[in-house]
Amino acid sequence: MCKDMTDKEEITPELLVEMKNLIVRKKERIILDLISFNIEKYENIAIIGPNGSGKSSIIKTIIGDYRPLAGTQGMVFKVLGKDKWSLCDLKKLLGIVSGDLQLEYMRNIRVTDVVLSGFFSSIGIYPNLRIKPYMLERTDEIIDFLEIRHIADKNISELSTGEARRVLIGRALVHDPMILVLDEPTNSLDLKSKHKFRETVSKIASAGKSIIMVTHDLEDIVPEIQRVVLLKEGRIFANGKIESTLTAEKLTELFGIPVDISRDKGYYHAWC
Repeated sequence: MCKDMTDKEEITPELLVEMKNLIVRKKERIILDLISFNIEKYENIAIIGPNGSGKSSIIKTIIGDYRPLAGTQGMVFKVLGKDKWSLCDLKKLLGIVSGDLQLEYMRNIRVTDVVLSGFFSSIGIYPNLRIKPYMLERTDEIIDFLEIRHIADKNISELSTGEARRVLIGRALVHDPMILVLDEPTNSLDLKSKHKFRETVSKIASAGKSIIMVTHDLEDIVPEIQRVVLLKEGRIFANGKIESTLTAEKLTELFGIPVDISRDKGYYHAWC
């Protein structure tokens, strides 16, 4: 559990994430092999690939759960302009939403407390936490921004999967992070919940947050995504502007099956 950072260091890097020749090893197996790409300020990107391609490993490296292999020739790895962070300080500058986090929250915790807990990186609110007035004000702002006031007094365990996912977005946003990280965000959501979730992500992107979306489902990609990184077997398969990179030819080679895609009003659809 992390303490509140009342006075955040002023951080305004042009590159939010900088990776060059990044290697990550887990139990003697290389899971990321010579990864090189940057994420610029205000840029929204999607990281796409088959299961086991290394998508979530990139996210775990960015948020500090995995460490790149030291001593790699030409290796550069910086997040928000720095190559060293305390995990607590870094996670106050990143908002993270994942299915794993949602599993941790499947208990009797009030929605308002779930959102508020983002200030402390805790699972719920404990009696010894020092809750300051601005935290309560910010929590109310986020609840209204995400249009979840009608469920604010319910327990998260009572909600649908889609509603709970939106609450966790509120938790991720409450401390005003520089980057919102969405790891397989619509897993287990039905069609209506996916639609509402995409609307929420678009609203956040339009408000000026940089978004990193990890997915294998093209329908997760909102129109505000400008660039995609395609991963295969721990390596970058392609990296570029969405229109030139997210093509049927590249996806067919990436997934190893014939893939057709279409685009309608900025949203992508794929089928085999």
